[in-house]
Amino acid sequence: MTQIYALRAAFNDDRVWTLHFCHCGIGSRAANDGDCDFEKPFTSCGYTQGRDDDLDWEQVDTGERPSLDPWMPPGSAFMMVNSSGRFAGQKALLFTPQLKENDTHCVIFQFYVEGREGGRPGHLNIYIKENNSPMGLPVWNTSGPATHSWSQVELAISTYWPNYYQIVFEVVTSGQRGFLAIKDVVLQGHQCMNTPHFLHIKGVEVNAGQTATFHCTVNGEWRDNFNLWLQGIGGREAPMKATKPWNNQRFIGMFDVMNTTKTDSGRYRCIVHSNTGVGVSNYGELTIKQPPVPIAPPQLMAVGATYLWIQLNANSINGDGPIVSREVEYRTVSGSMYDLQPVDKTSHKIGHLDPDTEYEISVLLTRPLDGGTGAPGPPLRARTKCAEPMHGPRQLKVVDIKSRQVTVRWEPFGYNVTRCHNYSLTVQYRARTRAGAGAKEESREVSSSSTPQHTIHNLTPFTNLSVRMVLRNREGVKESPEIHVQTDEDACSNEASGATPLEINPRTAASLSKLAAGNGFTLSELWGVSLRSASVSGFRRSDHTSRSPW
Repeated sequence: MTQIYALRAAFNDDRVWTLHFCHCGIGSRAANDGDCDFEKPFTSCGYTQGRDDDLDWEQVDTGERPSLDPWMPPGSAFMMVNSSGRFAGQKALLFTPQLKENDTHCVIFQFYVEGREGGRPGHLNIYIKENNSPMGLPVWNTSGPATHSWSQVELAISTYWPNYYQIVFEVVTSGQRGFLAIKDVVLQGHQCMNTPHFLHIKGVEVNAGQTATFHCTVNGEWRDNFNLWLQGIGGREAPMKATKPWNNQRFIGMFDVMNTTKTDSGRYRCIVHSNTGVGVSNYGELTIKQPPVPIAPPQLMAVGATYLWIQLNANSINGDGPIVSREVEYRTVSGSMYDLQPVDKTSHKIGHLDPDTEYEISVLLTRPLDGGTGAPGPPLRARTKCAEPMHGPRQLKVVDIKSRQVTVRWEPFGYNVTRCHNYSLTVQYRARTRAGAGAKEESREVSSSSTPQHTIHNLTPFTNLSVRMVLRNREGVKESPEIHVQTDEDACSNEASGATPLEINPRTAASLSKLAAGNGFTLSELWGVSLRSASVSGFRRSDHTSRSPW
């Protein structure tokens, strides 16, 4: 704190110069500037007892009133807490006045610990309470054995205007006999001589789940006896991750707060312990932002066979903005297809989709910084329309012909041809009898099965058929090429037609018997075949010719 000394001159009657010095000017200290030697009532220094504690501090001056107690330090004015007769865990708090300094400064005090019968009377904790915040965690403490002498501590405090702070002295009793005392609290308007201090630290903003890194610049050369850590006002602490030199008089300590959540938000400061005291930085704000998530699912605007048009519907969110990018995530409900598309408008057309397929669509929003993309919002489920079949059945052919039925087979096909999960397959045929009784047409539904074939039943013998297949879904129809076939004639049709039996002489019969035996037939079997062949070739050759009935 700046101090100005003014010099005034005056003459007395003997013309002798009389010099008057006044301690005045900018930043001159008031009576409650934090200094207190406790020779006068502590309240005159602006100190106050805690209100929510268990014990009060006692003011003692053994220089003015010597004590008969041999454990009491002689010739000193001090504040003390007597732990004798107290339960363990009882607390006594003493507050300095609110201090507002213009720059880094140093507070010095002395402490004394006395334990009777070798006991440890308790803990002495020092808090730096910034503005009206909670006390937080101690920045320095001692709980060791009795010192039997006064020891000095330096507090290198880097909280300054426009912020203010209070030093809080706390004693926590152990249940053992003794006392803890402090004296000669002095606030110096310059840096501590033996304890490093911090430059102003900045706040950090990260998204939830990310690592927040604080950089704390220490004014002073690194020493092996330094212990640095990051202290949160809410109780979370982080050890130093690494250091790096800034120049020959400064170094930077880096601290990571990992896997952050909203509960980690708040103020953090850096602490450095040395053999002579403790350096305390100002508080830097840690802001944890929650990545944004839409509250409602997207809305369906239009549907096609290969596209879905949606409205993002992402104005209402859980989490934090601003929104810097939007993406649409979609996947098939059945299957493993997945894609993610960036979006720069409030509506979006998702193209190149499969027909008659159900999709699950969500919107992802992103805010600034790493890890700013939120979880997918509520999904919209939508199905594309069917598309017209790619083509009709292919490779239609006859695989079996009988007198009263014909079996046809076609090339297998699947969804890539039907382009719809619900479709029908129809066998259409027209029949024309040999007698020319007129054409008729029938349609028959064929269920999809593993065997791509169908048998047409209840036909008449020796009938010309024209057969084709029709593939149909709700969006269109595709036909196969047409094929022509003729049913066989019944075995008994020759007798029914009145054909004249052939006469075979004995020599011919012997040849036929020999021929039948050589080919594994009986004569009667060979005879039946010959009769049918003769009947067809001799009397019905022209009628056997296939003619299209269309």
